[in-house]
Amino acid sequence: MRSVVFFVFGFLMASKFSAQIMSDEQFYAQILQFHPLAKQAGLKLEMGERQVLKSKGGFDPKVFTDYGEKNFANSSYYQKMNAGMSIPTWYGIQLKSGFESNRGNFINPENKTPYGGLFYGGVSLSLGQGLLMDQRRAELFKAKIYQESTSYEQVMMLNQLVYESGYAYWNWFLMHHSEGVLRESYQLALNRFRAVKLAAEGGDRPFIDTVEARIQLQYREALWKSYETEVQNARVKISTYLWNEQQEPLELLSNSLPMEESETTLPLTRFPTSLELDSLLAHHPYLKMNDLKIKSLEIDQKLKKEQLKPVLNLNYQVINEPINYNPLYSFSPNNNKIGVQFEMPILLRKERGDLALAQLKVQEEQLNLASNQVYIASKIQQAQNDYLNAQTQVQIYQLSVQDAKTLFEAEKQMFDQGESSLFLVNARELAYIQAKLKYLEVLTKCQQAALSYEFSLARLIP
Repeated sequence: MRSVVFFVFGFLMASKFSAQIMSDEQFYAQILQFHPLAKQAGLKLEMGERQVLKSKGGFDPKVFTDYGEKNFANSSYYQKMNAGMSIPTWYGIQLKSGFESNRGNFINPENKTPYGGLFYGGVSLSLGQGLLMDQRRAELFKAKIYQESTSYEQVMMLNQLVYESGYAYWNWFLMHHSEGVLRESYQLALNRFRAVKLAAEGGDRPFIDTVEARIQLQYREALWKSYETEVQNARVKISTYLWNEQQEPLELLSNSLPMEESETTLPLTRFPTSLELDSLLAHHPYLKMNDLKIKSLEIDQKLKKEQLKPVLNLNYQVINEPINYNPLYSFSPNNNKIGVQFEMPILLRKERGDLALAQLKVQEEQLNLASNQVYIASKIQQAQNDYLNAQTQVQIYQLSVQDAKTLFEAEKQMFDQGESSLFLVNARELAYIQAKLKYLEVLTKCQQAALSYEFSLARLIP
């Protein structure tokens, strides 16, 4: 897209009252740069990154300290301290090391440590539930899927923004140029009324012609004024999409105009083949979001499968008394703590129910994906048909405008020579005006149909 030149705050005073043409490309560039929804779409990517960062926190090492003591009736019941670090790793393995010191008159003998305390280090391993998948890994996998999904969500949001604003721009284009046609037709009717009135006063025309001319003048003035209101409403709609860098809403400048009709070209759209359409559908952002949602649900399904396994955790720690602050002095693997934890529900009704629900959610989303594939393919085909029809209509009404203009000019020439009536001149002129208005309408619809087609393919933004 070309750079934005419309809203530059350093306008020269000499150009203050000159017309400022704003093309559709400049309009889109302004929107994508400053519109709040465009900024909001950019935040989606950052949210995905922060979600991954949050999930990675599940694997952060942790330091811990647990200290407690009890003194009563001048007697030290106990002093307990346990400090160290734990490091969760992949595949349900957790490393843990620390220092433990417990003493006191009434301390449990099994918790009692030498005077210098005990250093320990070991590992905890999940051999059953949590070996292939656990909550930490599931959250990280889903966070990465979410991060990828945010990029597609951003594309969809920006496409929607350009699509809606584009419709508003071309509606402004239609109302502005239609109003210009009607303003010109009013001026022609006014000039003709004055000429007919002057001729009638001079005896060259019957006075009944002045009534005919005045009726046409009144009709065209009413139609012109109604379009003036439509132009104002279209400009208000356009203004809702205009914002500055400080996130402040802007109003469309009074001297801002849409593209000239003569500069408007039909979009050069290449329609994909069947194979290309399959590829486009496979990479369509909306369908990719569907596919990623399925992958996220499959992670939940794997986690639920793990719940069917028994809890089987092995703990092994070596312990050693430090001598002269050396934790490895007289180290022996025979000094250790070993533990085994086993747990398993007998009927597994909750676990089997959770797994069945997770499987149904995956199936539901797969069916949703299949339905969306057909729906989007049909929308693409409909948008393509609408665009091709709009192109044909533009070509037809281009010829209609030329033919209507030829008839009008011929009838006007005959009227000036006294060989036609004012009624026929007005009829030819109205046919010409209606043809021009219809041409502007189909030209606008063609531009909007091109927007709809590109939107159906989600490629309105580069």
